Parts: sequence; C-alpha cells; structure tokens
Amino acid sequence: MLELKNITYEVEGNKEIIKDVSVKIDDHFVAITGPNGGGKSTLAKIIAGIVTPTGGQILLDGEDITGLNITERAKRGISFAFQQPVHFKGLTVKDLITIASGKQMSVTEICQILSEVGLCAREYVNREINNSLSGGELKRIEIAMIKARGTKLSIFDEPEAGIDLWSFNSLIKVFEKMRDEIKGTILIISHQERILNIADKVIVIADGKLEKVGTKEEVLPGLLHTATACSTLVEKNER
Repeated sequence: MLELKNITYEVEGNKEIIKDVSVKIDDHFVAITGPNGGGKSTLAKIIAGIVTPTGGQILLDGEDITGLNITERAKRGISFAFQQPVHFKGLTVKDLITIASGKQMSVTEICQILSEVGLCAREYVNREINNSLSGGELKRIEIAMIKARGTKLSIFDEPEAGIDLWSFNSLIKVFEKMRDEIKGTILIISHQERILNIADKVIVIADGKLEKVGTKEEVLPGLLHTATACSTLVEKNER
C-alpha cells in the first residue's frame, strides 16, 4: 500500500504546486485525474522519486521512502512510464525487456509478454528501439517492460498522449487485461473517460489540492457534469 501524508511541493517564489495532499492508494487500479496544470503529473513524479517534495511523507508498505531516489524506489518495486517513451538507440526490444526483468529471459518468455500487450512477437522481438517505431508501439513496449518487472506499483503518466485512436483503443484493452491479471497496483494519470471507467478508485487533483477520492460511480458523474457545463459555456462565448 502507498500512503501520502501531507505532501507539498513548492518551486521558486514560494509557489505551491502540490498543497498538503494526503491519500492512501491501496486499490488494484487507481486513476488520478483533474484539469490541466492541476498538479497530477507532478504528484506522480513525486511518488516515483523524480521530484522531491518540500514537505510531507511517502510510505510504501509502511516504509518511509520520502528520501529515496528513483533508483532506490525502483528497487522497492515502483515503476514509472513517461508520457513520451525514451528511445534507446542500438538496443532491441528483446534487450530492453530482459534488462527490465532483471534476469535472463528466454525468447519464448519475451514473446509471451509482447503478445500480452498486443504486439506480434515475431515482428518485434528483434526490432531496434528507434524512430521507426510509432508512439503507440513504444508505449506498448514500455508496458511490456513493466510487466516483465512485475512491480508493486506501476505508474503511467497520460499514456494516451500523442497516439492515434486505434492505438488508444488497443491500449485500453491492454490496461483492462493488466487490471485483471497484475498482482500489484496500477496508477494512471489520465483525462480519458474510458480509462477512468475501468478504475477501482478515482482521485481528483485540482489547483494542487485533493478535491475528491472515491469509486468511479461516486466521482465520475460530478466530473462529467462539470465538463459538460464548461463545454456549453465555451460554446456560448464563441457565438
């Protein structure tokens, strides 16, 4: 279980980006949502150890990991997938998945993981990670790496960013399968209603503050009503 206690994050000029956030993340599939610039991605990076909070505590299974860096947190079982996956020139898909797993893997095992994320193993296992791969392909390869690691907490920062509708539909199926099969917790930062709809818990962050926490049934109706109202207001103003 991950627990955030009174997490704050300030930048130069005493501007608060995250404001006294306290929440427990112990469900199987958790989504963090909210308006752009509200602090969602910053909070995810704080959990992963990329950004250091200026106040508060982060507990993982009761252990205080606030002072640990991203490498030390990775050893504790936290994975982070970036909005824009990193390119590794000269490495193949097989190399990356083997490195991510931390052990020697057979080609059969690697192919099985690639198949689970919707990639034809025969076509991808020896592909080099370079510009010939699309954004959707890179994101599925990154998910395959996380599956190979088998981490306690897998964090995805807006996985839908920069990919086409077909790739997004494929990713939804991958996440649905992960939700049903993974042993740890999946934490996804997203605006997409289809991702929020498969979450066990939805956390709303706005203006750096925790606005609401609950099931999708408790949270989504209010979010959708607000979004519809804002859309209507914009349309009226544009006339």
